[in-house]
Amino acid sequence: MDLTSLKTIKELLLKYSVHLSKRMGQNFLVNKNVLEKIIKTADLKPDDIVLEVGPGIGTLTQELAKTAGKIITVEKDRKMVEILNETLNENINNSCAKKSTIIDFLTQLKNVEIINSDILKISNFKFQISNYKVVANLPYYIASPVIRKFLETKTPPEIMVLMLQKEVAQRICAKPPKMSLLAVSVQFYAKPEIISYVSKNCFWPSPKVDSAIIKITPASFRRGPTSIQLDRGRASNQLFFDIVKAGFSQPRKQLINNLSKTLKLDKKKTNDWLLKNKINSTQRAETLSIEDWQNLTKTFPKI
Repeated sequence: MDLTSLKTIKELLLKYSVHLSKRMGQNFLVNKNVLEKIIKTADLKPDDIVLEVGPGIGTLTQELAKTAGKIITVEKDRKMVEILNETLNENINNSCAKKSTIIDFLTQLKNVEIINSDILKISNFKFQISNYKVVANLPYYIASPVIRKFLETKTPPEIMVLMLQKEVAQRICAKPPKMSLLAVSVQFYAKPEIISYVSKNCFWPSPKVDSAIIKITPASFRRGPTSIQLDRGRASNQLFFDIVKAGFSQPRKQLINNLSKTLKLDKKKTNDWLLKNKINSTQRAETLSIEDWQNLTKTFPKI
């Protein structure tokens, strides 16, 4: 079944009485070249386990199942799950289109499992293997929390290959002086890179903005020298993000004002702290690198 065919998509939606929701970002990929680019970027192997979020009618799932050993796909919309049971019939373990809290990869017999649940609400979500990857076409409204969910877990994926709104992808991959809270939150844990841009015309219904394929590699899976060395022993993650959030609390204001007000430090102490790390007090948060924030965390003045 060609799931990039507009005729097929419309027939499936009509058959299962599905009314598309703009709020949930239900746009379907109708370009096979984009699918091939995603699969190539994921570099799938026969023993890989892939977690997919928001499969829709199974367009990407179908391609993933041809190469990877196991696909776990999490879909919130019950109507879409009904469609998936048809479009992925040859690959599905028919007993597993269910709600679940813990995924046991080792007991499934076929290579596609459907979980009917909200990925952000799944509790006790843990992986007992080390070679899983996240590959997904993410709706814009859950992109940031989904990325954080997997980067902050004790067992992060080997890589994440995601289709995101172009603007979101650019923000994630930003460098000084165009950093944002989102960029820092991702780059603290991983190296993001934009693989290619995708025209809005590659989807139906056509969204208002273009998209991008992005690859995110967590720090523990990077190969070769990296410019960012995480030091979580001396600098606690919580303190790091408390300082970062304070710095970005009012992005257009100077660092000295944001940090002193939010962290309840007097301005002289804040100024000395910044100068100690070779940061001008008049700078804005967007001009700081990950290393700058780490250094500020390590040298945070005792109140």
